[in-house]
Amino acid sequence: MRTSLNVPEDVLGEFDEAWQAEGLDSRSRAIREAMAEYVESHTDLERLAGPVAAAVVFDYEHTHVIEALHDVQHEYQGVITATSHTHQGEWCLETVFCRGEAREIREFVHRLKDFDRVRRVNVMVLNVGD
Repeated sequence: MRTSLNVPEDVLGEFDEAWQAEGLDSRSRAIREAMAEYVESHTDLERLAGPVAAAVVFDYEHTHVIEALHDVQHEYQGVITATSHTHQGEWCLETVFCRGEAREIREFVHRLKDFDRVRRVNVMVLNVGD
């Protein structure tokens, strides 16, 4: 199936450099692999159930979303146990440590991913169960 998408030039340039450095035969192949990894990550997160401990790491453009991000974090303060934050120019890197029901942590992750100025959100499950 053919499709098209809008990608900022700088991101496309970096993507092309990455897949070519890996020796892949085409951009299409690299996109298919990236999509498969995305689906796998999503599926793993959706399958979590019960109490979990996790680290949620994300980066974002500070001036555009900081107030709204704080609002979301306050909504999920029942599962957020600690945060670590650092600045890199206008971008921030934040790690949020969570403990609670997988459903709540999953909702928190989905809310973060919904921000246009949040670039990446990664989740590492540290412990499943009590």
